[in-house]
Amino acid sequence: MNTSEFRRRGKEMVDYVANYMEGIEGRQVYPDVEPGYLRPLIPDSAPQEPDTFEDIINDIEKIIMPGVTHWHSPYFFAYFPTASSYPAMLADMLCGAIGCIGFSWAASPACTELETVMMDWLGKMLELPKAFLTENAGEGGGVIQGSASEATLVALLAARTKAIHRLQAASPELTQAAIMEKLVAYSSDQAHSSVERAGLIGGVKLKAIPSDGNFAMRASALQEALERDRAAGLIPFFVVATLGTTTCCSFDNLLEKKKNCNKEDMWLHVDAAYAGSAFICPEFRHLLNGVEVDSFNFNPHKWLLVNFDCSKTCLVSVGVRRS
Repeated sequence: MNTSEFRRRGKEMVDYVANYMEGIEGRQVYPDVEPGYLRPLIPDSAPQEPDTFEDIINDIEKIIMPGVTHWHSPYFFAYFPTASSYPAMLADMLCGAIGCIGFSWAASPACTELETVMMDWLGKMLELPKAFLTENAGEGGGVIQGSASEATLVALLAARTKAIHRLQAASPELTQAAIMEKLVAYSSDQAHSSVERAGLIGGVKLKAIPSDGNFAMRASALQEALERDRAAGLIPFFVVATLGTTTCCSFDNLLEKKKNCNKEDMWLHVDAAYAGSAFICPEFRHLLNGVEVDSFNFNPHKWLLVNFDCSKTCLVSVGVRRS
């Protein structure tokens, strides 16, 4: 495909996307197919010769679309809302064209700095503590993760490293393996399954704390678990508080969890992936009171018209929360 054909096909693809979005409510929301439906419909190996663009578009309609769940249909009510918008689609197109890999400032200065500034914009929109903003030239700040699942894992690994360093500084003879087998993390029994997965990947124990009648983590149950585990020789080090669970949008009491964590010198991570965007609205901001925590995450790709994946993760420097 040369530049001339790219211009022509690009315009055709924009038309196809626009027609899809305009007519999405006429499509069957959930596909009527069985697992494995796709394999018999496509070649079992990559073709030696290319297909025409027209054939590919036809295959999308005949083969792919019958197996698509249309998340943006007005009749789709499962899981959670996925954000999308025409500006975001155009931005994706430009990003694909530039194709930079922003793993460091030198790899693409504009990529790194734009992400940093945009993360500060979001932090200010939510009125997050200044410790979460990069513009303050501190050690804290925000970065984009692919999902809240990644964000929880990153926070857990950071908390694990902090706990290991603290314990080894006090007792140099302790090995990392000896410490890790005693580390315990906690979350509500309503927390997303990714929290449990983070514990498995991080190699630490994770305990689910019972929720109350409002499906919020009970502070008294958490404190009982902490005291019981410490008496058993275990090392509590990490708590996940959920603000807006994916199952029913319930909220853990953040101020109560801060008291638990401050008392026990534990890392407190806030998972606001589902409902976090709502805190931009002044009438909902009070639900975020007490967010002076160690790490915070929410997903603009759910409510803020940004295509997947854009999960904002904020970390603060060690000691900021309790200072």
